[in-house]
Amino acid sequence: MSRTEQRRIWVLTKVLTGELTVAEATELLGLTERSIYRLRARLERDGPAGLVHGNRGRPSPRRLDEATRARIVALAEDTYHDVNDSHLADLLAEQEGITIGRSSLRRLLRGEGRPSPRKRRAPKHRSRRDRMPREGLLLQTDGSRHDWLEDRGPRLTLVGYIDDATGRVTGAVFREQEDSAGYLEALAATIRRYGVPGAIYHDRHTIFEPPMSEPLTLEEQLVDTRVPTQLGRTFLELGIGSIAARSPQAKGRVERLWGTLGDRLVAELRLAGVDDRDGANAYLARYLPRHNRRFAISPAEPEPAWRRMPTGTRIERVCCFKYQRTVARDGTVRAGATTLQLPPKANGRSRSGQRVELHVRLDGRLVVWDGQRELVATPAPLDAVQLRALTHARVEVGEMPRSAATATAHKPDHPWRRVRPGSKLHARIVAEGGGVTDSLSS
Repeated sequence: MSRTEQRRIWVLTKVLTGELTVAEATELLGLTERSIYRLRARLERDGPAGLVHGNRGRPSPRRLDEATRARIVALAEDTYHDVNDSHLADLLAEQEGITIGRSSLRRLLRGEGRPSPRKRRAPKHRSRRDRMPREGLLLQTDGSRHDWLEDRGPRLTLVGYIDDATGRVTGAVFREQEDSAGYLEALAATIRRYGVPGAIYHDRHTIFEPPMSEPLTLEEQLVDTRVPTQLGRTFLELGIGSIAARSPQAKGRVERLWGTLGDRLVAELRLAGVDDRDGANAYLARYLPRHNRRFAISPAEPEPAWRRMPTGTRIERVCCFKYQRTVARDGTVRAGATTLQLPPKANGRSRSGQRVELHVRLDGRLVVWDGQRELVATPAPLDAVQLRALTHARVEVGEMPRSAATATAHKPDHPWRRVRPGSKLHARIVAEGGGVTDSLSS
């Protein structure tokens, strides 16, 4: 018998002998008078055994049958061998059609001698910070370099944003490495789905802000301020506050997210057979809604704080890479190894000397912006320098151009182009046996 049942027997015995009244028994046992009369009748009829619960010693009607219990243990040891208890309970319900609570699953697996795959350590002391009261006031962001695809594919970096008030993952993307394009892509997805956040909490990576230890460039000295990074410029254009954390624990919400995804997402990517970055991003888009339904909470204040995009602003014009360019005399601008030809102005005049912005969009498109509109830019014909480089590249791979097959050795006769005997260029030409004699320097 339990202590509660033993106490009931003692009090009810006192009631039967007249030492206690029914009213006094109700105060001692915390029961109603009706329950006292009912239990006294059972004690008189069946003795102390009448106060023992009738289901004592019987198996629960909700107990899983042995075949199901054995199947759960087999799945936990084989298919879901690296999945924690809470995630395993979700997967059993979603994938296997077996409904079991986390506590019951934990008792079952520990009873079978299977420990949890999640290794835990005693946490250090820290003070808890209150969440933001409204959704959209603050996002935390970070990138996690991890073996997300295990041995099936390349090592990837997951870049993501999580809302501080609700714990909802607002945007995430797999990248080859932690880069500005990944943060811009996830931010663009967040803005399209929810809106512009009030501030973003991030680490002190140079992607977000230039290092303070480096000296100012000449351009920065002229304006007496540091030129922001591409992400910093995006935050400024959208009116997003930028907060740099001084420790990983300061942005613990997003750090704990990587622990959760390291348990759940890695296992689900393996179960889905994903082996490349494109497949991982496709699966991530399907996984995040389920993750948010499972882990997101309601904010303290129901009114969200997301803001709309500034009037006349488009996401693709902000979440991109911007570079200042000056139009050349032939109406072209350089974009790395690519040269773009710009159209003339509306009045037919040249754009030579005009300052424009070169936008490199997240989809790889090159766009030239003059401050009011996008200019229709087309690839410009190759200039002489590029044609000579292309010709030399063809010669190196064995494709002799037609003109070079019949050309004779050129002998420079201009004083500026003569090779002085004893110079480094003269020694190199003689060593290579290029057919140039000392007569070139006469």
